[in-house]
Amino acid sequence: MFETLFCSMITILPDYLFRRYVQGKRIGHEITLYSVWYELRYGIVSCLMLTISLITLIFYFHPSSTSAVSTFRVLPILPEGSGRVAEVFVPLSLDTEVKAGDALFKLDSSRQEADVTTAKQQVAEIEGEIALAQGELAVASAQVEQAEAALKQAQDELDTKQELFERNANVVSERDIEKLQTTVDSRQGALAAAQANKELVETKINVALPASLESARARLQEAEVELSKMTVYAGVDGTVSQFVLRPGDIVNPLMRPAGVLIPADSQQERIVAGFSQIEAQVMKPGMVAEAFCPSVPFTIIPLVVTDVQNVIASGQVTAGSQLFDTSQAATKQGTVTAILEPLYEGGLDELPPGASCSVNAYTSNHDRLTSDENLGTGEFVFLHVIDTVGIVHAIMIRGQALRYPITALVLTGH
Repeated sequence: MFETLFCSMITILPDYLFRRYVQGKRIGHEITLYSVWYELRYGIVSCLMLTISLITLIFYFHPSSTSAVSTFRVLPILPEGSGRVAEVFVPLSLDTEVKAGDALFKLDSSRQEADVTTAKQQVAEIEGEIALAQGELAVASAQVEQAEAALKQAQDELDTKQELFERNANVVSERDIEKLQTTVDSRQGALAAAQANKELVETKINVALPASLESARARLQEAEVELSKMTVYAGVDGTVSQFVLRPGDIVNPLMRPAGVLIPADSQQERIVAGFSQIEAQVMKPGMVAEAFCPSVPFTIIPLVVTDVQNVIASGQVTAGSQLFDTSQAATKQGTVTAILEPLYEGGLDELPPGASCSVNAYTSNHDRLTSDENLGTGEFVFLHVIDTVGIVHAIMIRGQALRYPITALVLTGH
């Protein structure tokens, strides 16, 4: 409507003034309802052509979007395993502020507690075996000393008999020496067995039992970790929203999350907007934009485009059991996604996270007009026109902000 009124001021109005004051034709006489098309045909045709061109120029070089959302990040509240809720530490409310490390809820941990008790008993058993092996080592050491003494006694007797035999063969018989030699060999075998038994006990104390003890302690630590997983804590500072979990509920990390946690640093950061595909070549990072959000009436929020996605999400193909059909993707035309952040600090402080908005982006050729010396006259005028007609979009979004409360509260009956 605004474009039509503006174009009529420079087309239909001059045509009428020429007819009225140059040709002397008057409304109601020569210019009637039936002859207005014939009399003002040049102005009407020019107005329609200029209006369509102006609207096309405005909407192409100054894109607009009604699918803009103040996005925020959420974290699912999930345990690492399934179970039945035994205790809930968050009150029943829509929003509850929590700090990192605060307990949210606890699952039934009877099995995990039994595993911890069993692991502790295993550790105690192995520690008892180590103490018992210390006693066995003392016994083995005594047996080695006993075998060494018996061997020394038999060796001394053998040496004495051999000396006597060498001096006088009639005093000691060869049979006695053979018996003593056999006794010495037997005592040496007993000593070797005692020493081997001692080494076995030492190996048991120094290698086998410590390894078993470490394994038991590792199993105890594993059981304690599994027990600690039964209590779910907040990973970051934030807000637990719509937390309705209660004792007795079943929680499954794959099928039934416990709720969502909204991190404190994920709110009021940016607006995500989807623009038409025809504006893909116009949308560039650095463009100035404005947003009107119904949740903040009578307010225009200045923004800046910080990023433009270089792909259109509707064309993605994922592995599946069915072949991709382009007709399915073409039924809903995708949009070019752009990220907009506040131009000034605190620009989105009053905007609730998740609010929907309407966004206008503006093409600016100021730098090119002031620095490019190779611009021709026609291009110079064209770029000036592009920057100038952006004011139409600015007026439209401000008119929308002014009339929206009346339209939403009075005319629609809501």
